[in-house]
Amino acid sequence: MKPEDFSQLESALDYKFSNHDLLRQALTHSSLAHEMEMKAVVEGGEQPETERPPSADNEQFEFLGDAVLGLVTSELLFQRFPDCREGRLSKMRAHLVSARHLVKVARALHLGRHLLLGRGEEHSGGRAKPALLADALEALIAAVYLDGGMEPAKRVIINTVLEPELKRLESSHNVDDHFTDFKSALQEWVQAKGLAQPVYSVLNESGPEHRKLFTMQVRIQEQGAEEPIYVASGEDSTKKKAEQQAARVALDYLRSQQPVPAESA
Repeated sequence: MKPEDFSQLESALDYKFSNHDLLRQALTHSSLAHEMEMKAVVEGGEQPETERPPSADNEQFEFLGDAVLGLVTSELLFQRFPDCREGRLSKMRAHLVSARHLVKVARALHLGRHLLLGRGEEHSGGRAKPALLADALEALIAAVYLDGGMEPAKRVIINTVLEPELKRLESSHNVDDHFTDFKSALQEWVQAKGLAQPVYSVLNESGPEHRKLFTMQVRIQEQGAEEPIYVASGEDSTKKKAEQQAARVALDYLRSQQPVPAESA
């Protein structure tokens, strides 16, 4: 691939590479590297294992990119939220560097169209695979770091990975909700009030397998009581997420007023 073929990606990153070989390696999946190795062996004969260079794929770049991303993210959160405790900062960082978020960023950059894949991976839809996209984004961060140093890498990470997501959360007024473990908070609340542990159960499952919707219920009871003093429910795409939604509803209510019997709630 010629250097000019990367111009669209460089524009999206707002970074121009001095060494396009670094960018090319960051985008090269191991499937293509292995194909190239096999071709070299066939054409040039088998080489002793010790004389072969490492595959020119992006796996080592992923390792470095992950570290650079983690450092820049930690520094930004440390500076942006000086009053936050370590636990909440850790949750925020975990979200911002998660594979799920990185895939969203990679898709926004149209990274899939630039991946260099082997024929098998190409035919199996590798350009759209979440794991390949997340790995390639980390490798891309490493390539920027190796090409220009920490400052350009930091700028790319902040502008493409961190700031858009933080602004999205702030604009939707759910920053605290996104990083709060409502199940743990509810458990601490009932313990402080001398109540029994919250009891969760499945109320309903609907939708096709690839797009399930779960409705979970949480019951708040006094110690030894059979009837709950409050019942709340929540819906989401997984049981764990739906439990969090139910816990949030229960916690909001219990904090706002004295619990009332479930039938009048």
